[in-house]
Amino acid sequence: MAVSKYRKFLLATGLQLMAVVSFAQTNVNSLRFSTVANQIRMTFDVSSSPSHRVFVLDNPARLVIDIKDAYLGHPINQPSLSHPLFSRIRAATKNESDLRVVVDLKQAISAKNFSLSSSNSDNHRLIVDLRDKNIESFAKIKDHKPVDKPLVNNRHVDKLVSGRLTTANLTESKHTASASMESKALAKKAKDVVIAVDAGHGGDDPGARGPNGTVEKKVTFAIANKLAALINAQSGMKAVLVRKGDYYVGLRNRMQIARAAKADLFISIHADAYRDADVKGASVYTLSRNGASSEAARWLADSENAVDLIGGVSLDDKEDVLKTVLLDLSQSATQEASVNVAGHVLKNFEDICELHKGSVQKAGFMVLKSPDIPSILVETAFISNPLEERNLQSSAYQSKVANAIFKGVRNYFKQAVPVDSRIAALY
Repeated sequence: MAVSKYRKFLLATGLQLMAVVSFAQTNVNSLRFSTVANQIRMTFDVSSSPSHRVFVLDNPARLVIDIKDAYLGHPINQPSLSHPLFSRIRAATKNESDLRVVVDLKQAISAKNFSLSSSNSDNHRLIVDLRDKNIESFAKIKDHKPVDKPLVNNRHVDKLVSGRLTTANLTESKHTASASMESKALAKKAKDVVIAVDAGHGGDDPGARGPNGTVEKKVTFAIANKLAALINAQSGMKAVLVRKGDYYVGLRNRMQIARAAKADLFISIHADAYRDADVKGASVYTLSRNGASSEAARWLADSENAVDLIGGVSLDDKEDVLKTVLLDLSQSATQEASVNVAGHVLKNFEDICELHKGSVQKAGFMVLKSPDIPSILVETAFISNPLEERNLQSSAYQSKVANAIFKGVRNYFKQAVPVDSRIAALY
């Protein structure tokens, strides 16, 4: 009798848990587009009223819809090639529970010229409206029949980084002619993924020194060149060396060189040192939140820098609070991407050496403070440890280190393929 009651209790508890899970997850069933006068509307058919946020990113222009505790229940069609504003739509799981939908736009939009609003008052619909304030630019264009090319639907694998989502698993379009036209258009705009490789120290700044006289600047330069060679040998990737010889580059100048090269990723290579010669192992760092906050304040004080930071959208017509929010959004996306790539690199170091720290570390290193470029700093080993100093002097070991970093970067870009890049075709 007691067993029977216990079973009933378990059954009831299980049903309650199932109900909670069912309630927590919003099923996004479909997406419809409509155009009326100067307004474009996106209507998501959902199973329940979802908590959400909508915002815009630039370079490239994108509309982002984050839907909390949601998943893609059915494939959703793409907009037609003739749609006045939408180019392509992608989606992926974020934070293992939320859904992020990214709409690639055919032109940049600003708060000055466009208004953006959303509503979830209807329990079965999430509506996003984009209205042109100045002209009826959409008025002459009728509703567009979507192309039968579904969104990525991957509920379990987080493929979202910095607004850059993989397009590797997009289903083949049944409309082959339209798909071919779209592919050719994308190919014309395709570019290499640019990776800035920074050899730490240089010139009058030798960096740390090992017990047998090995200097950090020489080791980092050797590894940086080997890494650059691996990157340049990979189709769709291009390396930019921050310093190309034995000279010193200022810390902020290193960031500026990466930005001038339009880098998609910044990697700074170093060799650690400590007073205890027994300390050893590799570490990978990203920028700490405190460092990010202080850098945002600095950039916010410089209107020209602030424009660059959020992708070319002027902040002149925005209130201070909104400026701060926009900067924070940009930095948050950059930090998320930095942690992701750092994790991939750290995992590959496990195959060649002992790790000093088994997780990605955070610190306020100046070279990591570029607010719009994902950045990591790799402490390849402790040059103060005699054994690791000998390893760092070895060309073969330097190659292993470079290869570990490269494999981590390559795995990262398999997961987060930048939009309109040549590397997208590989994955």
